[in-house]
Amino acid sequence: MKLFNIKLLGISLAMLFAFSLNSCTIEEIPNPNGPTLEDLIEGATLEDLQLLLTGSESVLRNDMEFYFQVVSIVGREYWDLNGVDPRYTGELLGANGVPLDNNGFLTTRSFAARYRAVKNANVFLEALSNTAATLSTEETNGLTAIANTFKAYSLLLVLNRQFDNGCRLEVADPDNLGPFVGYEAGLVGVQDLLDGAATNLANAGDAFALNLSIGFDGFNTPATFLQFVKALQARVALYQGDKASALTLLGDSFFDIGGDLNLGPAHPFSTAGNDIRNPLFYVPGQDLFIAHPDFISDAETGDTRVTNKTAQLATAASLDGLSGDFQVQIYNSPSDPVAIIRNEELILIYAEAQIGSDNTEAINAINVVRGAAGLGDYSGGTTDADLLTEIVNQRRYALFGEGHRWIDLRRLGRLDEVDIDRSGDIVHRQFPRPVTEVE
Repeated sequence: MKLFNIKLLGISLAMLFAFSLNSCTIEEIPNPNGPTLEDLIEGATLEDLQLLLTGSESVLRNDMEFYFQVVSIVGREYWDLNGVDPRYTGELLGANGVPLDNNGFLTTRSFAARYRAVKNANVFLEALSNTAATLSTEETNGLTAIANTFKAYSLLLVLNRQFDNGCRLEVADPDNLGPFVGYEAGLVGVQDLLDGAATNLANAGDAFALNLSIGFDGFNTPATFLQFVKALQARVALYQGDKASALTLLGDSFFDIGGDLNLGPAHPFSTAGNDIRNPLFYVPGQDLFIAHPDFISDAETGDTRVTNKTAQLATAASLDGLSGDFQVQIYNSPSDPVAIIRNEELILIYAEAQIGSDNTEAINAINVVRGAAGLGDYSGGTTDADLLTEIVNQRRYALFGEGHRWIDLRRLGRLDEVDIDRSGDIVHRQFPRPVTEVE
């Protein structure tokens, strides 16, 4: 069946602007004050292309809370005890062994949002191919690379949730959608998109013809954006179990073992009237997203990531047999950016990729992350299994609430380590295909 009737999804361009998709049948001259999608696809000016690119980047943020919150809850990093909808403490936690609903918003909303981002990137690419603007081959290469990177990132998030249920890689033609492919094939497809982007960026000159947001400050030239692409590829290579490729890709990325752990491109937010606020900022004492008690109790003494990413409530929050008193506070304001990928993750990818070939170097990388959290050097076992367990633990605390824990445990065959909080609860392995996608 059609991908959420992708024709109707159209092009969502956040709060920055909107297009009218209706036009008068007798109007032969495009309306400059209300351009249609067709006007933009055929003969787009440079200003039109900027509008489309800005919208494509902005739409990457749409409904992002439904991605990060849901994978965090399924992976028992934290709970939603706000009591707004019983599915957050029931369905997501597998209450009474009930599977996820393939027609509920917890399944469909994030899926649709990610494909809206893919759709917008495809519209930009179509407009770019038919533009009336004068662009050099190098400039076209650079803009093509940006759009395909946005597509690859969005598809990777789909795969992270869907796993063996896979994704559609080809959706440019809404009347001829590509087939669903499995997880491994999906990762290959994502890498192919990123490979193509890397090739284009290597032949894109010194500057982009259009602007990216402040979230890409430091990554807004072909050379620096390429480092971002290589970082994403390193993440995918880790998911594929290809340590050698991960290390090679890290060498071409912005990975810096002695650098700022938060370095990397991000989704920007603000409180300005024409923008959106960070939906993952939780008002202290009010938004009851509660860290799993084991996240607190399992932490090493002095781990500053606990105090930096949670805050103890005066009174414990309780709902549906779940109770905790540490509120999630990863972000300090509604204007805080949300990372797409950070140097700290790259350091941990580096550490994991070294296991089995250079365990000493893996320990050195582990110690960088531990030291930043106020902890002493690693003093545990040095076997491959010991080091992997330590890295999984460091990823748990370093990347808390950033959408990794559930995916990490699943890819490493450790879902049995996810806490079961109530009798009869289960841990979901993946999300079902939305009902509109069942063939």
